[in-house]
Parts: sequence; structure tokens; C-alpha cells
Amino acid sequence: MLFYALRRLLVLPLILLGISVVLFFLTHLLPGDPAKMMAGEHAPPETVEIVRREFGLDKPLPEQYCLYIANLLRGNLGTSIHTRRPVLKDLSLYLPATLELTATSILLTILMGVPLGILSATKKDSLLDHLSRFTALSGVSMPIFWLGLLLQLLFYRHFHLLPIGGRLGVDLAPPRQITGLYTMDSLLALDLRAFWGALCHLALPSFTLAFSSLAVVSRITRSNMLEVLSQDYIRTARGKGLAEMVIHYRHALKNAFIPTLTVIGLQAGALLSGAFLVEAIFNWPGLGLYTVRAITLLDYPAIMGTSLLITLAFILINLLVDMLYGLLDPRIRY
Repeated sequence: MLFYALRRLLVLPLILLGISVVLFFLTHLLPGDPAKMMAGEHAPPETVEIVRREFGLDKPLPEQYCLYIANLLRGNLGTSIHTRRPVLKDLSLYLPATLELTATSILLTILMGVPLGILSATKKDSLLDHLSRFTALSGVSMPIFWLGLLLQLLFYRHFHLLPIGGRLGVDLAPPRQITGLYTMDSLLALDLRAFWGALCHLALPSFTLAFSSLAVVSRITRSNMLEVLSQDYIRTARGKGLAEMVIHYRHALKNAFIPTLTVIGLQAGALLSGAFLVEAIFNWPGLGLYTVRAITLLDYPAIMGTSLLITLAFILINLLVDMLYGLLDPRIRY
């Protein structure tokens, strides 16, 4: 398995190179002039030309791409046209917020979606099964922005239980940065007030982001569990007098979980990219808001940096899922 992982990692630079070619030329085909947008709508042509030369936008596209790749090989993702900071610095500032939101959503997806699918399968055609399938159907069909606005309306405006957005209240100072995750840093600093505030601000956006994914995970878990529970070895286990809990969680779930693991891996990547819309709705200061602003201002280096980062995350998540297959099923060998 180690050799398989190393082989996949050796191919990684070629994949990123191919993605970078497509992204670079597609972003530069977008209509508009970033130099003019940066200089200002009423800036004289001389000022616009200075900005264009400063960021190398006056060179031919192939030359710009070669310069970008040369800088990328040195660990330089370029300088953001909007913030005037290195893109790598911007990513280090905004990435922890997105990681915290995405990780919490993945955790909710697993902790809610898998048990819901198991209960739905073991209680087939019961009221619980019907409610589970209705929840799954709602999650798949409900637009994420509509759900976010609805939760804000209910829990902020009407019930006054949860904040409308942001990572922390204005009355709380951010904890000392260790990991960049407010919940983790506040716990490490033993600041329970900041931890509770960060958790409350995290509740609505993480559930909004996770709802559609947990619906998909719930449906695939139910389907796989129903198939496995009809197998001969499950009937044999029942004939031996094993408890239903042991049959469901020790024997059936392990065999039914491989397709579910595949879906969880795909949903993890989708959550990372889908966080952009949720961050815009809840004013969450992560990569989503940063990328939306970069697209609006035609900030080419920032768009390239975030896109390559998400591509890298997708590839690593898929590699991790493939390796977990071998741990779940000893028959799988690479």
C-alpha cells in the first residue's frame, strides 16, 4: 500500500500541471481588465499601464504562464492584485476558517448520515424509515442558499438562539492563533467563553453545508445495508443467536461501508468547494469569500492559488479513501 501511495503521489505534479494549464488560460479569457479595475474606473491610461506592467499583465499569455510555473516551482504563488500580499500568505490566513467549517460539516455528515441510514435499513418501511427517506429527499433537492437563509430567519431573527454569521462575536477577542481553528485554539487556551462563542457561530453554516451531504450518505448507507442484510452470512449469524446490534454494526456495516466511504470522500471534496456559497451567506471569512472577491476583481493569482489548492485537496482525499479500502476489506490489495 505504501508503494501504491508513493506512485499516486509521484503522478500528482503532472496532474497539477495539467490543471494549471487549463485554469490559467480559462481565467485569462474572462472578460475585463484587472489592471483597470485595480487602478480605478477613472484612472488615466498611464496609471493603468503601470499597474499592468507591475503584475506582468503586459506580456503574452504563454510567457505569463511560463513565469507563473517558474515561480510556482519555487513555492511562490504570485501576488494578489487585490490585497497586494503574496497569495500563499492570503491562503494561510483564510484557509483555517474554511478547514474548520468543512471539517465540522464532514463530522456532522458522518455522525448523522451513517446512523440515519443504518436505522432506516434496519427499520425498513417503518415511520422512522419514511422520515429518514423524506429527510434525504429534502437534503438532495433543497438549494443550499435557501436552507441557509431559512435557518438564519428561524434561529437568529425569530428564536434569537444563534448568531447570523461571522466566526466570533464582536464582544469576544479571537484566541491566540495556534492552529487557526477558533474552536481548537480556544480549547487549547482553556478559554471556554470563546469556545462556546465559536461553536455557536459554527452551528448554522456547518449544518447548512452538511445537510445535502448527510442526505446522500444516508441514502447510500441505507441501500448498501439493505443489500448486505439479505446475504446468507447474515442469516447464518442470526441462526447462531447473535444479537442484532452485533450483526448490524460488526458484520453488516463493515461490508456495507465501502461504497459509503467512497461517497463520503466525494462529499468531502464537494463540501470544500461548496463552502464558497455558505461562506458568502454567513459572512464566514474563509477561502470562499476570498475567492468570490478574487473572481469579481479578476485577481488571477488568487484564483489560480485557490483552484490549485482545492484540486490538491480533492486528489489527497481520494488517495486517503483508496487506502482506507484496504483497511476495511483485507481482500483489497494494491
